[in-house]
Formats: sequence, structure tokens, C-alpha cells
Amino acid sequence: MSDLSSIDKLKLEKMFEMEGGYVLDFTDRTFREFIIENTQINIYDGKYDYASGSKANRLRAFWTQESNYTVGKLISALLEYWKTKKLINHIEISQAEQALFDDCYTIAERLKQDSIVENIDAIQPYSNDKEFSVLAKSIRESIQNNEPEVALDRLHTYVVKYTRQQCNKYGISYDRDKALHSLFGEYVKYLIQNGFIKSQMTERILKSSISILESFNDVRNNQSLAHDNPILNYHESVLIFNNVSSAIKFIEALEKEKSDVDEQDEVQAEWDEISF
Repeated sequence: MSDLSSIDKLKLEKMFEMEGGYVLDFTDRTFREFIIENTQINIYDGKYDYASGSKANRLRAFWTQESNYTVGKLISALLEYWKTKKLINHIEISQAEQALFDDCYTIAERLKQDSIVENIDAIQPYSNDKEFSVLAKSIRESIQNNEPEVALDRLHTYVVKYTRQQCNKYGISYDRDKALHSLFGEYVKYLIQNGFIKSQMTERILKSSISILESFNDVRNNQSLAHDNPILNYHESVLIFNNVSSAIKFIEALEKEKSDVDEQDEVQAEWDEISF
């Protein structure tokens, strides 16, 4: 349940034009699709049946039933939608509208800070693999439900799939039975040898992650729902999630930076080939 105040709700209802049962310019179909896209939640599930069941009432039910983090994430997406519509339609934003937008943005950012895992958005399906997508969705749902301990086995599987994907990208060979920490070690070795890591401290942090993931193998096998185990306690599970998601967040930033540089180099090479 989110902790939106009455004043917060007044501002959000004004921002999203919820009078009369509507939410901005969404139809029932586009409203459903938008919320699924941004939260993986079906707003037309029976749990959101409230009063008339209008779009506005369903959004009010969503605010009541979902966590701070999930509500904040949806508010951010709706704000971005509102702003984008203004821009593409060349509609000037008034000072009053901007002030209300800024207040609602602050509300969303406050709510999103409440996630037990700081970089949970790093857990994404970074491929078209359906199993990868289902896995990432399941893990995020467990965090949103404040149950990190029940998702440790899935997090381990996710990191294995994620690391294999990185290795495949660079042609790093591996045996399917290779343990997670060894697999990650091969990837880190490639990054270091090819000059992608610019500081000794970053290199040491990544190398320490190898031994951390080795311990994760034991947690997965003996302290998670992968087998008939007594599961690890809540607070240590949160620590593991934060450590792993932070590493993935860094790797994604590194890979994006490299991709941007490669793209710029390709464009420059194409220009260099043109004779004037």
C-alpha cells in the first residue's frame, strides 16, 4: 500500500485529469496496455475493481493496493506521457501546469526511493528470450511484494543467463556446466584485457564480485527455494539483491557507453569513406 497523502492525491488527480472517471486521453485498451508496459500489472484485474470501475477509479485502487515503488514508477511514466503529448502536439506548457508537474514529479521520486533494492530496474530482460522476460518479471514482482528471500534462486538463474549473454556478445567460449563465478570471471577478464575498465579500483571491485558470486552458488543451492532448504533471512537477502543489481547496473552503463562509442566510430568511418 502506498503512502500517498490526501494532498498528493489531489495534485495527481488534477495532473492526470481524473475528473469524470478518465485518465488523460487513454481508452480502456491503451490504459491497460500502458500500465502493463510500465509495471507488468493488469489494471483490469478484479483486485482493482473500485466503485464504478472507471479508469480513474482503477488508478485510485492501484494507489491504495500497490507499493510505494510501483506507484511511483507508474506516476513517473504517466508524467512522461503527459509531457510527451504536449511536446509532439506543440502545446505550450503554462507556468501553472509546470508547477503542478514538478510537484507530481517530486511525489513520484519520493515513492520510488522506497524500494528495498536500489537498482531493481537493472533486472530487465536484455534479450527477446521469453524465459528471460518471465524470469525478470517474476524477480521484480517478488521485490515489489517485499519478499526478496523467495526470489534468490531466480536471481541466480537470471545472473547466469545475463552473464552468458555478455559472453556470447564477445565470443567468449564457455561450457554449459561452468559455474556462475567462473563465467563472470571470464567476462571481467575480457573487459580488463580490452581496456574497458579505466581504474584499478573498479577492477578490484569487479574481481571481488567473482568471489561474491561463488558464495552465491552456495546460497542458491543450500539457502533458497531451488531445493527443499531453510531459506536465507530477509535482511541478508536484501543485501545480496542490492549487491547483484548494482553490479548489473554498472555493466549495463559500461556496455551502453561502449555501444555509443562504437556507433560514433562507425558513423565517422562512413564519412571518411565519402570522397568530396
